[in-house]
This record gives sequence, structure tokens and C-alpha cells, in this order.
Amino acid sequence: MTYREANIYDVKQIQIVRHSVKENILSNLDRVTDDDCEEFLFRRGKGWVCEVDGLIVGFAIADLKDNNIWALFLKPEFEGRGIGRHLHNLMLDWYFATGKEKVWLGTSPNTRAEKFYRKLGWTEKGLDSDNEIKFEMTSEDWLRKKREIHS
Repeated sequence: MTYREANIYDVKQIQIVRHSVKENILSNLDRVTDDDCEEFLFRRGKGWVCEVDGLIVGFAIADLKDNNIWALFLKPEFEGRGIGRHLHNLMLDWYFATGKEKVWLGTSPNTRAEKFYRKLGWTEKGLDSDNEIKFEMTSEDWLRKKREIHS
């Protein structure tokens, strides 16, 4: 497995991963375009990918403009291998290194993603307008969580 920053040539494979998920499925595949991916990857924030045998199997994208996690997705057959956690950690290390104090994300209730974020120390802040659970992580919480991991 190789982890690296996403580049412009990754957008097509990122879209393949996004369309392969079994939870948090897009109701309309045209809702997230290649242009949207480029916007969030290169103008609003940054992203990372995990490659296996030259194919992207997971990605994560943080948005500095709206202070949120825009995406963290894996191909279903690669879940449970620590890839999501590694992408998550790379993304949050970068995000908080920019000086930001907190970040949020939304995910559907009763999903593996909900359990994943709870396990990683995100704090639930209620439901958003799409009836997704809104989670928040502060830089202080992130530093504390990292200390726990390394002790």
C-alpha cells in the first residue's frame, strides 16, 4: 500500500471509489462532478489517496474553506485494513497544521462511518439539515487523541 497526496490525474479513480461505496451512497452520481473534486482537492483544500497495485482504493479530502471533511471513502473490499484510519490521520495532521482550530463532517446515522468517527474521538453535535449526524473535532482533541495512540 502506498499513501500520497492526490494529484489531478487521480480524479477519475477517486470518482470510481466514490461510486463503489455501499453506504453514504450518492442518490445522483452527477451530484459530485470531476470539477467538484478538483475544486476541493486543489483550491479549497487537499486530499490523499491509498494505492494498491497502482489503483486507488481509498481517498480523503479536507476543505479549508468550510472547515470540514469533504470526503473519506474506501472501496468496500478494502475496508477493515486500517486504510481509512491512516488516510484520516494524514488528513487531520495536515488540516490542523494549517492553524485551524476545529473541523466538522456529516455522515448518515447507523453506518460503519458513524462508528468509525466515534471510535476515532469525534464529538457528535446533532443532526444537520440533511439528517446526517454532524461530528466535530478540535485541534486540542486531535492532539490528545494522538498522544493516546502513541503512549
